[in-house]
Amino acid sequence: MNLILIEPHELAGDRATLRDGRAVHIRKVLHGQPGATVRVGLLDGPRGVATIIALDDELIELRCTWEQEIPPVPRLDLLLALPRPKVMRRLWAQLAALGVGRLALTNAAKVERNYFDTHVLAAATYRPLLLEGLQQAQDTRLPCVSIHKQLKPLVEDRLDELFPNTLRLLADPAAKESIGDRIPEKFSGRVLLAVGPEGGWTDFERDLFARQGFRGIGLGPRTLRTDTACVALLATAHAALAGGQP
Repeated sequence: MNLILIEPHELAGDRATLRDGRAVHIRKVLHGQPGATVRVGLLDGPRGVATIIALDDELIELRCTWEQEIPPVPRLDLLLALPRPKVMRRLWAQLAALGVGRLALTNAAKVERNYFDTHVLAAATYRPLLLEGLQQAQDTRLPCVSIHKQLKPLVEDRLDELFPNTLRLLADPAAKESIGDRIPEKFSGRVLLAVGPEGGWTDFERDLFARQGFRGIGLGPRTLRTDTACVALLATAHAALAGGQP
């Protein structure tokens, strides 16, 4: 953990008491002692520094001092055709670490229907993994997650509600343009990136996205697995957005 995340309900004034894996990490990895400081963040709030007030084998008590500024919500959103459950389990932490404001998981023609029955889509499973990614990246902004079992209603009816005023990009191996080609110089808005299943989008799905203003982007001639493609696309998109205004 590069940042100890504290949830608002765990804070009483400037004090927080931890009893779970975060306390174990402070004791055994950071070798925390009373008077020492650790980097902390308030979930969906500011980062700061906490002084260890007391600790024993069961709990650690911290006194927190917060920065005035709150980290911004990442300017990149992701619409992802649901991958295999074991792949999705690996992706949760990586997506949070790379920075995603909103994540919409959806069906597609080449997505197996039983993927939606997995416990990996339960908040009790994925929320700790998202927190793990945030702590790795020293961020506090928890991605908003929504799950959609029908692609067509999502794309035709709900995009403006979920992703208002976004530049819409569709990952497509056949596309010649890169993310850098599609994001204008000094672009200051938000980007919605749609990534399909490992079998790719169908022609019908490409047309569906095109009618809603999506423009194709590619990563070159290599065929990549979903998790590899997501990491590469998100990293590339964030690099392109860094050239614009915050």
